[in-house]
Amino acid sequence: MTSGTGSTPQRRSSVPEVTLADGLALVIVVALNAYVLLAGADYGGGVWDLLAGGRRRVRQRELIEHAIAPVWEANHVWLILVIVLLFTCFPPAFGRLAITLHVPLTLLLFGIVLRGSAFVFRSYGNIDDRTQRRWGRVFAIASTVTPLLLGISLGAIATGRVTGGTEGGYRAAYVAPWLAPFPLACGVLALALFAFLAAVYLTVEAEGDREVQEDFRKRALWAGAALFGAAMITLIASGDAPRMREGLLQSTQAMAVQLLVAAAAVTALLALWFRRWRIARVAAAGQATLMLWGWALAQYPDLLPGTLSIREAAAPAATLELVAGALALGALVLFPSLAYLFRVFKQR
Repeated sequence: MTSGTGSTPQRRSSVPEVTLADGLALVIVVALNAYVLLAGADYGGGVWDLLAGGRRRVRQRELIEHAIAPVWEANHVWLILVIVLLFTCFPPAFGRLAITLHVPLTLLLFGIVLRGSAFVFRSYGNIDDRTQRRWGRVFAIASTVTPLLLGISLGAIATGRVTGGTEGGYRAAYVAPWLAPFPLACGVLALALFAFLAAVYLTVEAEGDREVQEDFRKRALWAGAALFGAAMITLIASGDAPRMREGLLQSTQAMAVQLLVAAAAVTALLALWFRRWRIARVAAAGQATLMLWGWALAQYPDLLPGTLSIREAAAPAATLELVAGALALGALVLFPSLAYLFRVFKQR
């Protein structure tokens, strides 16, 4: 009797902890998904700001500014949520990421700050045209480099080399994990995805200007082709991340996700071709979402593939429960506020 009663509480305490950890990891992926769809398109807008050309380049940049200005700060809420949940709920994983990837993550932070500062100075500063153009270049270049660094960081995680160790010297421990073919290919893939999302979204934003709308339609089609090429290059380079390659290609579930990604991509391109702007926007967002969730499912149940699982990285149950409660209370404020923001500035 004593042995039986002693084992039962242990079994009961382990189940909620694992389930709650999985749920909070799921929230991290959902927040990252929102960041890709919203802030990712903002970064892509910066790419098209850099590449604006022709007789309508001023109108193109004005449209990009008009689309980004009301919501770009709010979109970073999702990245903040990802970081806070990571270091609160999965501190060992956060520690390894911060150590091994301190170079790209620091550069990523600089890119985010420079991009936001330059956008504000260009848009609201009472300055001459020359200074405004200079801030515009800073905004556009930072918007291009930052997605590359984000994709490189995610690619480095997928390789399974984010260990937080110091073996082999500085280069082997802190440079080789991210300065490799697969992470670099993931960086290009992220940049192409964000540029595609932005161009598709901007076709909807430009409904009052047919000429600019056609400009972004053509760019969206070209960006879609570039995204396909980047995906193929990433797939070829995925030999550097065997666990991710296996998770993406060698199961029925993975193949179903890949087929859905392909269907969403074809739908988006056909909708652009036939000028069905809103269908194209939904399909492009669906494509980006499926790509991200395919990546997350491919490495589940690991948080850092090959080195740290969700269960191993999870904080104590009391911490997870408090964070879950705080998330529930925060959602009561966050979601109505964001809904009101988008209703005011984006609803036609």
